Amino acid sequence: MSDTESFDDVLAQADTENAVLCIIDGEKHWVPKSVIVGSESEVNEAGDKGTLVIKAWFAKKEGLV
Repeated sequence: MSDTESFDDVLAQADTENAVLCIIDGEKHWVPKSVIVGSESEVNEAGDKGTLVIKAWFAKKEGLV
């Protein structure tokens, strides 16, 4: 089991110091920057579009997987 989850075609609509507002499968989700795997994720701040890679435990907690 992987400790990360990937989501394609994600748009980062906004961000704050601590989180990014991502549109994942048409739904808005605030994703804490601390769970984004920055070295693998194309989505890290507002305006980014592409693959979002986050920690698996957060994806499960938010019902994304």
